[in-house]
Amino acid sequence: MLKIEKKIKKELIKTVAKSFKIKLSLEDIVLKFPPNIALGDFCFETFEIAKKIGRTAQETAKILSQNLKLDILDKVEAMGPYVNFKVKNNILFKEILGEIVKKGLAEKTKQKEKIMIEYLSPNTNKPLHLGHLRNGALGSALVEIFKASGNKVISANLINDRGVHICKSMLSWLKWGGGETPETAKMKGDHFVGKWYVKYGLEEEKKPTLKDEVQEMLKKWEAEDKEVRELWQKMNAWVYKGFKETYQKFGLKFDVFFYESKTYKLGKDIVEKGLKKGVFQKEANGQAVAQLPQSKFGLNKDGKPNKKVLLRADGTSVYTTQDLGTAVEKFKKYKLDKSIYVVGSEQDYHFKCLFEILSQLSFDFAEKCYHLSYGMVYLPEGKMKSREGKVVDGDGLIAEMEEMAKEEIKKRDLKNKLSLKELNERACKIALGAIKFYLLIANAPTDLHFDPKQSLSFEGKTGPYCLYSYARAKSVLRKANIKTKATIQAKQTNFSLLKEREALALARGLLEIKIALKDAQAELNPSKLTQAVYNLALLFNQFYQALPVINKKNPNLTQARLKLVEAVSVALKQGLNLLGLETLDEM
Repeated sequence: MLKIEKKIKKELIKTVAKSFKIKLSLEDIVLKFPPNIALGDFCFETFEIAKKIGRTAQETAKILSQNLKLDILDKVEAMGPYVNFKVKNNILFKEILGEIVKKGLAEKTKQKEKIMIEYLSPNTNKPLHLGHLRNGALGSALVEIFKASGNKVISANLINDRGVHICKSMLSWLKWGGGETPETAKMKGDHFVGKWYVKYGLEEEKKPTLKDEVQEMLKKWEAEDKEVRELWQKMNAWVYKGFKETYQKFGLKFDVFFYESKTYKLGKDIVEKGLKKGVFQKEANGQAVAQLPQSKFGLNKDGKPNKKVLLRADGTSVYTTQDLGTAVEKFKKYKLDKSIYVVGSEQDYHFKCLFEILSQLSFDFAEKCYHLSYGMVYLPEGKMKSREGKVVDGDGLIAEMEEMAKEEIKKRDLKNKLSLKELNERACKIALGAIKFYLLIANAPTDLHFDPKQSLSFEGKTGPYCLYSYARAKSVLRKANIKTKATIQAKQTNFSLLKEREALALARGLLEIKIALKDAQAELNPSKLTQAVYNLALLFNQFYQALPVINKKNPNLTQARLKLVEAVSVALKQGLNLLGLETLDEM
């Protein structure tokens, strides 16, 4: 919270107490931004107070505006049910710019938490696709956002390395692979294994009895058959090597890896204990189930309470089984304050059930588990389907985007100043930035149609536009021979000279990006920060086009505007970095 915000809140508390004999706390006072900067820098809504004192909100606002006096304010004005506050320009800019350049965007939390964020969770039968990239962008951004406020964050990846889908690619390679390897095929390991998964899908359509062979292989795997286990380890190793390359390319880093092949056993033990305690029930057909409360889950089509299968009749596990094991392992080993799962919306019901079952087992940490749900990513013809090979392949998309970025850079590098190395490095940063920003700016729960060309545009709500805006700010500072300092020498600058609408709007944008970062963390919603980064870039470009930053006839005005640009460059860089985008000083 800025000092000016705190001062306004404290004065409001005093004025409300004096005017209406009502006691409020700092938490009770919510300052918002007026819809138009001409109305002021902050506003306060009076509906709640008006209810308590039996007056209209308009009357309440008028009384408060007349009684509130504060030396940092130029004007206090009632506008309908709102009280608008205009802070003196010199004080407003001095504090906002000083705060951002000195302390950055994030406010350090007083209550640091230990948080695990589990994301990506790939299957070891295919390469990462665009849906995984959306998951990765969300998860890694959330990790950085929580770290920025001083929390201890553990990034985790649960590898789905067992099950029917894995056995399909294994059986396929055994039948038709002919000893081929990723090296002999000159393919990345994950793409190589994915090829055999697709092959299986095509062959199964012609020969449905292949399903029986897959089930037989799965039983052998669970019985720890030596040959099946060796094949499984070999093919998984190929996939992990391929995954590692994609992780590095997309900037994904993990502190901990969990493997379904290990955690499902923990889950089975938990279910067995639950059966003995009577928490779960074994049905006549032999399957173990958890009864789900009607108050939360309603009734099924037969008018009976819903239930969740935890072990099949043959004793084999389901997804919930291994997730129970993983959840218990997480909190037992890492003593977490919070566990966040970044998983697609098709698993909403699964996680609702999981958290309910953890609660039924009397695990206190059930209330510390959160699901960040996100929508599907679609191809032009519909939902991605790796079984048919119709999938937006992550590696292929990144490579394609890099080539498109190179062409855009060449259009701007008319004098061919860039070396091949510089061209490739810039193209990589711009391409990855374009993908991540496009995936993050949409609200996570919404479905997404990815448009590569649109995402690479240097105009509109895109990563390249924001990266270009940062590079433009750095260019202005270079031309003025100013390097970003650790602290801003605000006392030497007359910020009262910054009177224009564009400058005031830019100050508002700087305030908004700080608040957006807090909201992104509180709501598990990186889109909040992404939108604010774009908005700041937009406001900066409007400022840049309307007002000459360097004014030789007025050095004091030049200095004030340069300090504003300096703060914008710091905010854009930090905001983009938190979202996983690497900035470029020149584009």
